[in-house]
Amino acid sequence: MLETLANKRAVWSLGSLIVLLIFWHVAAELLQHRHLPTPVAVFETFLREVRSGDLIYHVWVTLIRVVISFIVAMLIGSAIGLVMGRMETVNRFFDSWLIFFLNLPALVIIVLCYVWFGLNDMAAIIAVAINKIPNVAVTVREGARALSRDLTEMAEIYSFGRTKTLRHVILPQMAPFFAAAARTGLSLIWKIVLVVELFGLSAGVGVRINEAYHLFDVPMILAYAIAFIVVVQLIEMFVLQPIEARVNRWRR
Repeated sequence: MLETLANKRAVWSLGSLIVLLIFWHVAAELLQHRHLPTPVAVFETFLREVRSGDLIYHVWVTLIRVVISFIVAMLIGSAIGLVMGRMETVNRFFDSWLIFFLNLPALVIIVLCYVWFGLNDMAAIIAVAINKIPNVAVTVREGARALSRDLTEMAEIYSFGRTKTLRHVILPQMAPFFAAAARTGLSLIWKIVLVVELFGLSAGVGVRINEAYHLFDVPMILAYAIAFIVVVQLIEMFVLQPIEARVNRWRR
């Protein structure tokens, strides 16, 4: 049954993408404008960049920054969210801090990090992590608030201890919230990384898109954007979704 549903979902997704490509191609052919290339032109640019090695190199550099920023943001944001969700006094005191950082523009954080730490990878990763930590904290905090009191009391009655309670009672219940934070975090982080790269780094997808922008090279912009979207989707399908399925097995 599950395999049938998965196959149907795959067929619908593939069909939808084919329709999108057809619509894109027809629109490009009708308009005949140099700023709206056909899918074929974008694909030819993609192949040229792959053969030269530029696309693989720049995507790899950006991917490393995304992964490090993602891990840092998830670890710190999850810790903050758990503490705020479980300790009301801490939540009341730091809630205004959380709101402040949630509403602080990403551009301001990026510029400040470059001013304070210089135009380097450390500044880029710090800027991206700071932008995402509040979102993770908010999501995880709501999950911590929704924990079952009955299960917590059971753990206390049977003297589970903090480590065992965290592993067998708290974390399994928090799994959907961690998954939600991870999915939204991945989609947000890679977009911020591109902006960070565009502002002051020497390598990465954002740098190549910035170069293409100055040359009005739309096929190049789309080729690099689509390439990294595909990479992120592969991470979602083969990393995040299997992990989510595994940690949610206890619910069946």
